[in-house]
Amino acid sequence: MKKRLIWLLLIGICLLYSASIYFVGSGTFSFVIWLIGALFFGTIFWFSGKDRWKRVPILVRRIVNVCIAAIMVAFMLCIIAMISHFNDKGQDDLDYIVVLGAQMRNSGPSIIFKYRLDVAYDYLIQNPDTVCIVSGAKGNNESVSEGEGGKEYLVSKGIVENRIIAETNAVDTVQNIANSLEIIGDRDGLTIGVVTNNFHVFRGVHLARKLTDNEVYGIAAYTVPWYLPNNMVRECFGIFRDLKKLG
Repeated sequence: MKKRLIWLLLIGICLLYSASIYFVGSGTFSFVIWLIGALFFGTIFWFSGKDRWKRVPILVRRIVNVCIAAIMVAFMLCIIAMISHFNDKGQDDLDYIVVLGAQMRNSGPSIIFKYRLDVAYDYLIQNPDTVCIVSGAKGNNESVSEGEGGKEYLVSKGIVENRIIAETNAVDTVQNIANSLEIIGDRDGLTIGVVTNNFHVFRGVHLARKLTDNEVYGIAAYTVPWYLPNNMVRECFGIFRDLKKLG
């Protein structure tokens, strides 16, 4: 009975968290992940009653258990990798910093993008010789490209316009990195910082290190703790997708 109460509690948590993600209105469908989580725990709840699980053939039970364990290990490894870059602060006097784009709203950068841009602003103020590239195309739900919107935001805060380059064609993290490195060029001996939210730094940095021989550092921006579980689970899928490109 105690185990079944735990499953019920987890179902409730997943449903409430899914609702909170949905009502943020981020334009993504990541709230569905938590509905799937509720369905998963609901299935466990059902099988845990009336000895239903014990009536399942033992081979099937073992296969299911191994699959669940493998998935849990994979997600835990991804989470550990993300956490290892949560406090990256880069180095002083980098030649370039690359700000990875996120959603632009009619009112300006989304909160998650604003955190990235604010960290970039602080870095540019403290390191006046660093050039900034803001990368991101215009999505269907955006009135301006993420690159141009991010540039306008930094200029409005007082950064000189000729220190900021807008990359406006990238539609995902891989393209953010690849297109920005193409702008930087093939010069050796450069130092480059990748600016993004803490949960995203691992993937951004390792994609860049795979594509260039120059030194690459992460610069981690803030994420509201309530949304970290959602962002980290989503990022796990991004890591799985880009695993071969991470080297």
